[in-house]
Parts: sequence; C-alpha cells; structure tokens
Amino acid sequence: MDSRLVQDSRMDIKKALDIFEKCKKFTAAKEAMEAGLYPYFRVIESAQEPEVTVNGKRMIMVGSNNYLGLTNDPRVKDAAIEALRRYGTGCAGSRFLNGTLDIHVQLEEKLARFMRKEAALVFSTGYQTNLGVISALAGKDDVVLIDKMDHASIIDGCRLSFSEIKKFRHNDMDDLERLLRQYNDRGKLIVVDGVFSMEGDIVNLPEVIELARKYNARVMVDDAHGIGVLGKTGRGTAEHFGLEDEVDLIMGTYSKSLASIGGFIAASEEVIHYIKHFARSLIFSASPPPASIASVSAAVDIIENEPERRERLWKNTRKMLEGFKALGFDTGDSETPIIPIIVGDDMKAFRMARMLHDRGIFANVAVSPAVPNGRALIRTSYMATHTDEQLDRVLEAFREVGKELGII
Repeated sequence: MDSRLVQDSRMDIKKALDIFEKCKKFTAAKEAMEAGLYPYFRVIESAQEPEVTVNGKRMIMVGSNNYLGLTNDPRVKDAAIEALRRYGTGCAGSRFLNGTLDIHVQLEEKLARFMRKEAALVFSTGYQTNLGVISALAGKDDVVLIDKMDHASIIDGCRLSFSEIKKFRHNDMDDLERLLRQYNDRGKLIVVDGVFSMEGDIVNLPEVIELARKYNARVMVDDAHGIGVLGKTGRGTAEHFGLEDEVDLIMGTYSKSLASIGGFIAASEEVIHYIKHFARSLIFSASPPPASIASVSAAVDIIENEPERRERLWKNTRKMLEGFKALGFDTGDSETPIIPIIVGDDMKAFRMARMLHDRGIFANVAVSPAVPNGRALIRTSYMATHTDEQLDRVLEAFREVGKELGII
C-alpha cells in the first residue's frame, strides 16, 4: 500500500479518536456571526433595567427576567453591600461543612414562611437546585414524569438520579395519566414548570394534582418564573390555583423576581432534612455568597410589602399581549409576562432579532432544541418598571419588522 495512503488513514483514525474534533466541525455559530445574525452573548454595559447599554447604545430591554424590576433597587443593593461588609465575598466552603452562615438559615426560614411550607433549603444556583433535589429523591427503581417542555435543569436532574424518565406531551393530562397508569406499581415523581419559560403558558396544575392523588404520585413544581408574578400575593403557581397545600415541593430561583442568583426548594421538614444529606449539588458546591443571600431576603420583603409592583407588571403584560395580538402576531398560549412571538423558521427568527436590535430593542431568540422544530420564536418578557412610552416603542418596532419580514 502507498505510504501516503497509510499515513492518511492513520491521520483519519487519529482525528476520529480526538475528542476535540467535534469542536472543529462546529461551524454554525461562526457562520451566523459572519452573517451578522448571531444573537447570543451580547455584552451589556449597565444594570438590568427597562433600558440597557449595549456597545454604548441605549436599548429597550424586553429580554430580561427581572419581572419586578428589583435587580437595581437601592434597598436590594444596600442589603448586599451590608452583607459584603459583614461577611466578606464568599463562604470558602459548602453548606455541608463550613459554609452555613446565620443569614443562610434566616433566609431559609423566611422562604419557608413565604412559600407556606414547613422548611426550605437554599442552593447556589437554580440549576443546581433541580439537579440536587431530583437526584436525591428519585432512585433507580423510581419513575420521574416530566412535561416535554420542562426546563433543561429538570431533565439533567432526572439523568443524574438514575431513575427512569418519561416525558408526557406538553400540558397533556391524558398523556400524563397514560404514563401514571403504566407505572402505577413504581415510586413516581411528577415534575413540571409552573410557568413554561419559553412560551409563557401556565401548567394545568389542578389536573396534575388530581392525577397525582389518583395514582399515588408526588408533585414538584419548578416555579422559577411564577414566584413574584403569579398568585394573589406573589407566591406563585400553587397560590394562583389555591393548591399550596397539595404541591409537595416548590422550587424557585433568585435570578428572576428575587433579584440575585441562586435557588431554593420548599417542602415538609422531613423531606428537606433528607435532601440536605443526599443532594450532591448542595454538599459538593460552594455555599451561596452572603451578598446574594441578603439581596434575596430584601427582595422577599419588597414583594410582600409592595403589591403594586406586581399590579404594574400585569398592567404591562396585558398591554403587550393585546398589542401584539392586535398587530397580528402569534403569541401562542402565553398568559404571563413571558410573551413569545412565534416565527417558525430559525433563520427568520435570527433576522428578526437582528432587525429589532438595529431598532434599539433587545429581545431573545429561541430555536430548537429550546423549542420544538419549526416553532422558532422571539422571546419577550416584561418588567413592572417598563413605561408606556417604552412599550409603545417596542410595539412599533415589532410592527415595522413584522411587516418587512411578511410575518404580519
């Protein structure tokens, strides 16, 4: 055999065995960058306010989960600064060992009271909360039933648990019952988003609870986008439906209405005690920093004492839902401050985001696998602190772009 052919063959084998070879072959993002359509990792030079600065240009932000406008609230920032002065920048260890401060325990007590549960446990991120809770509770002999549109952290928590994972069609209670009936002889945990993060619709929690009772399953609600937003007093999806006593576990994150970073789980004291000792993402992660914990505590106080913030959020939400529908946009089944503009085609969604950016509107793009194939969308989300004038400018920009692209 020709020596060059032998050498080439060896090179091909070497490439096939190189774990980095996939990195060289991934070109889609660079192609989008070269076309000027890449919509991710945009650098923001200011706080998450209704208007932000990007490359020195002021833009209206409709891509943030800062629903109540608290991330730049002076009271929240002052609480963080005071904690920083008293406790320093970090805990230098995990909650399990040397990283539990008195303010961690105080926040857990406050969150338990706020969520009307016996106990709560704080984690360093919302993602780690789902990883730790699901993998601690579900084992190899159990089944976790999840909505097809659940957040990625739920899916990854299921994988880490070694349990059997079964997805049911989005908000389809007949499909959920089919699976519950099929696995009626197994330990079962149903995990659902309260508010689905891409399309802004709300889980059919009453029927989930009814089926869970019927088939002896436990229910966990990831309420990252519901806390501070839904319910008479902002306690989320369970309060919205009057089912707080029926949901076994409520998970929340700080990076939305609670103005920081981190996560928590609220449940019975017995369950929280168990999770404390078996959640690997808690035991083997550094403790949430003091400034983050103090920020959340201040944000909870504001949510309880200023219901008018939530009222303004819903006023803005209604304005935008009605405005988009009047223009002829498809907003799916959204009924929350997350309002998708469903475009369908991935490239059209990328072009639309670029055109909006050029008009001073910061909105997000979601394509597969974040959404189903053929259902690419522009994800918009609103704050209590948006003004009518800002929202009118957003609607006008969408009207111009929608007409230019033939969407409306």
